[in-house]
Amino acid sequence: MNWRYLIPFFDPTVEQWSMEARLLRWLTFLWLSVGLVVVFSASYPIANVEQGDGLYYFKRQVLWMLVGMVGFNVIVATPIPSILRTAKIGLFSVLGLLILTLIPGLGTTINGATRWISIGPALLQPSELMKPFLVLQSSRFFAQWNRLPWKDRLVWLGIFSLILLTILTQPNLSTTALCGMTLWLIALAAGLPLLYLGGTAVGGILLATISISINDYQKLRVLSFLNPWADPMNNGYQLIQSLLAVGSGGVWGTGLGLSQQKLFYLPIQYSDFIFAVYAEEFGFLGGLLLLLLLGCYATISLRVALNARQIEHQLVAIGVMVVMVGQSILNIGVATGALPTTGLPLPLFSYGGSSMIASLALAALLIRVARESNIAEVVPLEKFPSEPRRRRTISRRR
Repeated sequence: MNWRYLIPFFDPTVEQWSMEARLLRWLTFLWLSVGLVVVFSASYPIANVEQGDGLYYFKRQVLWMLVGMVGFNVIVATPIPSILRTAKIGLFSVLGLLILTLIPGLGTTINGATRWISIGPALLQPSELMKPFLVLQSSRFFAQWNRLPWKDRLVWLGIFSLILLTILTQPNLSTTALCGMTLWLIALAAGLPLLYLGGTAVGGILLATISISINDYQKLRVLSFLNPWADPMNNGYQLIQSLLAVGSGGVWGTGLGLSQQKLFYLPIQYSDFIFAVYAEEFGFLGGLLLLLLLGCYATISLRVALNARQIEHQLVAIGVMVVMVGQSILNIGVATGALPTTGLPLPLFSYGGSSMIASLALAALLIRVARESNIAEVVPLEKFPSEPRRRRTISRRR
């Protein structure tokens, strides 16, 4: 591969891109740039106290961004059929990492959840890395649904169920719900019978209800969401501090770097609740602009899906939109008290290497689909009968 494709802002073929591909590319860079600024602001005070370096988390986020950007440019330059052929290998590899998190001594536990694997100084979260491969393989599978025998259908449905159960066992109900909704919506877009989809939806709701009833911390999160002021110093503390941050921003915000809640009041201020810091510093107007960005991203994604020539490409575009925009809305809903507290990061905003790599890979997949929808179909000249040459007649005047 040409080294020039590894440079984020230089692509010698950009003039051949469709309008949708160009817009998605710059929207992604805008989203990413604002996210880096907010990570710097939200993490500086706590990094200065805990690590002795205010730029500790910011520098690591930039490093993960550079790693993710290499994959971003490779995916953008690779045809979708080639990417789809590698989806199965990637899915099983990440599934193996997910299973390793459940083996005592191999997974890393943080805040009571075993979702990470330590590789030297780095922490990888397999459930985040699973998202792009889940979108790819489910798009390929559901696009071929009518051509597959029931044996193959049941095998792959079992594999998808195993992935969801493994993530749920960590425990990680929010990521399980997001992945389940992604699979369900891709299947809906593929035209699966409503009877199957309805039964799956009921089963998913029952599974989530059982998980909440079994895990006390999930039950307490739901109760604190309904009334956070009942226990303001324990279970309701996160939500109350987040609401205080969002409310303190007012219309115009306090200004970049001037958030008060990030000064050791708001927990996990540079990850799960980073939107609360953003809303405090940029106000209602900043939050509205972020929602506008998400709306533009979703609209262009749907346009890309409608313009795609292959059903697999359409489903990939829809899956990427569901994960990127849907996860963002869920994170914002948690920070504003509209949804129970979950551990879902805000794509391209929240601190975390696995989330950064997965989000950039998903964005690259959508841009690649947009590029391929603009590639003209080339027909060899041999298919056209050669036109016989007409003899030129010269008339002379006498």
